[in-house]
Amino acid sequence: MDPNSICRKAKRLVGKQAELCQTQPEIVREVAKGARLGVRECQYQFRYRRWNCTSHNKYFGKILQQDIRETAFVYAITAAGVTHAVTQACSMGDLLQCGCEATRNRAPPRPPSSSSSSISSSSGDGVKWEWGGCGDDVEFGYEKSKQFMDAKRRRGKSDIRTLIDLHNNEAGRLAVKLYMRTECKCHGLSGSCTLRTCWKKMPHFREVGDRLLERFNGASKVMGGNDGKTLIPVGQNIKPPDKQDLIYSDESPDFCLANRKTGSLGTRGRMCNSTAMDISGCDLLCCERGYREETVVFEENCLCRFHWCCVVQCKKCFVRKELSLCH
Repeated sequence: MDPNSICRKAKRLVGKQAELCQTQPEIVREVAKGARLGVRECQYQFRYRRWNCTSHNKYFGKILQQDIRETAFVYAITAAGVTHAVTQACSMGDLLQCGCEATRNRAPPRPPSSSSSSISSSSGDGVKWEWGGCGDDVEFGYEKSKQFMDAKRRRGKSDIRTLIDLHNNEAGRLAVKLYMRTECKCHGLSGSCTLRTCWKKMPHFREVGDRLLERFNGASKVMGGNDGKTLIPVGQNIKPPDKQDLIYSDESPDFCLANRKTGSLGTRGRMCNSTAMDISGCDLLCCERGYREETVVFEENCLCRFHWCCVVQCKKCFVRKELSLCH
């Protein structure tokens, strides 16, 4: 995920990736940021699951070599992260190749719903609308994510496995691209709204993660067709997955015990919730091995006060906390 290490391995990269490293290294920096953004979101979304998206290289790499649900999510959230990071860099003026979204040829904006928090006042009749501000150029981010992420190939991988990866990459990008929101600002004398300027913004990345987790929970198992170029859903009366669905071909291990072959670190020593009945509960997270209670004392800032100008001074407090840890 470090741009320098990515490009040091340029000889092993496929054409489009090597080309980006040589001609547009600043975009590769944003690609690396996007990959880190995706992994952080993966760790947040899976924080209560047996596999918690650990970034330990040896184990994480084993996950990526499989075609299980977890792999599908990693590919999707990483492609989404790259799309988001590159697009954000464009809007912030960090890249010379792009900027704010061009809106000249776009149709007039629709009035946003009255519940939108970005509207400063209600519109009323006869309000003039126009595109303006600095909209996010998601098309540029989408294309750069596609150019870099879709060029990757796993060694010795069949065409079917490649199709699965490409499908999940696209699902991740669409979780950003298809959910752009309209933000507007009113202009006029004395707080009136005689003109409303609107622009398109990306969804917050937490929303992207939430949406992809829903797709993970409903992921479709597929198998390769006889022609080696199509994917077929496994099971009777199952609708083919659409472009936003995540897909996989192999069942996941249970991740209860450490196993380098499958990329499982196990759940021994993990914190669990002794009163919860969901996936964060000790029964499920500890794989019915039981758990132990442990009291820990840690130091944190407390009783903080602001002193003019401009210092915040805090005292140190010792906090006792009861933890439940898996056997």
